[in-house]
Amino acid sequence: MRATLIIPVTVATIAALVVAALGATITDLGPWYQSLQKPDWNPPDAVFPMVWTLIYALIWVSGISAWRAAPNSESGQWVISLFALNGFLNITWSLIFFRLQRPDWAMVELVLLWLSIVLLIIYCGRHSRLSSVLLVPYLIWVTIAGALNWAILQLNGPFG
Repeated sequence: MRATLIIPVTVATIAALVVAALGATITDLGPWYQSLQKPDWNPPDAVFPMVWTLIYALIWVSGISAWRAAPNSESGQWVISLFALNGFLNITWSLIFFRLQRPDWAMVELVLLWLSIVLLIIYCGRHSRLSSVLLVPYLIWVTIAGALNWAILQLNGPFG
């Protein structure tokens, strides 16, 4: 592996594993979640880890592609910062929804998460079309999650 690839791959791998592990640890599909009324179109619980695994792999490749394609150090730092912000928002949604059991607050936070993905697609697309394209499934999945979050609010609210 070329030296110019080792650092982006290592950083992206660690970041993706940390975000995925924290998200999985925070996500609790226990009694509270199971007791929620969900829409008929709610995917089976087994689908979520499979989809998230694929999405994290795509995010991983996207991050490496954008970082490597960045024309200078400042642009590369922006790529890292935007992915870090997105990872923070990703984990925060799980924390608010599952641990705080506040789908209402999670819906507001999800808007920020969704916007951070759009920002990543736009910014990374300046340097790497591949990076942007790889983030589209993530945007679609978070859009579906938003619709599901909204449906849970409608079927179960108010919360708190």
